[in-house]
Amino acid sequence: MNGIYTDLAAELRELSPDIEGVVEQTETDGEIEIKRIGILDAKAARLIGKAMGRYVTLDARALTARPLDLFEAVETRLSTELLKLMRLDIKNCTALIVGLGNRGVTPDSLGPRVVENILVTRHVKQFVPEAFDFELPGICAIAPGVLGVTGVETMDIVKGVVERVRPDRIIAIDALASRRAARISTTVQLTDAGISPGSGVGNQRAELSLESLGVPVIAIGVPLVVRAATITRDTLSLMANETGLHADEEKLKLLAESVTEKQLDDMIVTPKDIDAIVADMARIIANAINSAMFGGDLERVRSLIA
Repeated sequence: MNGIYTDLAAELRELSPDIEGVVEQTETDGEIEIKRIGILDAKAARLIGKAMGRYVTLDARALTARPLDLFEAVETRLSTELLKLMRLDIKNCTALIVGLGNRGVTPDSLGPRVVENILVTRHVKQFVPEAFDFELPGICAIAPGVLGVTGVETMDIVKGVVERVRPDRIIAIDALASRRAARISTTVQLTDAGISPGSGVGNQRAELSLESLGVPVIAIGVPLVVRAATITRDTLSLMANETGLHADEEKLKLLAESVTEKQLDDMIVTPKDIDAIVADMARIIANAINSAMFGGDLERVRSLIA
């Protein structure tokens, strides 16, 4: 869409606000803005560039300052929204958590790092059921890696696990691309439409979805990269806003994008403190998933399997 690269339904909707077959709603919860977008039909999905389904975007711009109270607020809201999307009896379900990405590449390591902090219980329920005197879901987790490291498509690994485990839901976590640098580490997107690993960096693999796996897939993502051409466009927009010179803004954007892509080879950009950002966001997402899965029993589960 005019050289704009983004995985966020909210940003694609901003670019095409008049497409029919899309509903949206915005609300606030303290410092968190929640935008809900529903893509209702195939035509709207094709025009907007996202699969049919529900998309929830949490924006907390103050996260850049890393306040602990806001971390907790985002965790709580993310847990609530995740439960709404899952729509099943959590206590009696089996859920597979899939951490997408490459553990060895920091901006792409969000998924595997989330998996490291998930409380897994399926093995305990299966082999030592007497360990718990209360009902709890069977949680299992994998980080399948990437094709270039494993030699196996992510889809093939996940499908094999699904056939053996037969989960009721899959929760997939991945790093995303945004069209705005300001969204890095301040935005979380949830959707029940599944996910295509690597789509944000132009390396799209087979999608993980209800259609491909036979199990509903909830995807959670955080923008951690932007393209150099995107930053150039944003800079020109800011300059036009400051100077009031909008007449040739779009022509300049297209020219700058062309030059940037030729000179920088479509470079992907990430912040210098990406290590801390990924660690923080992985902890927020893992805590939210654990909270959603175990609710008031979370601390008891943590103490029993630690």
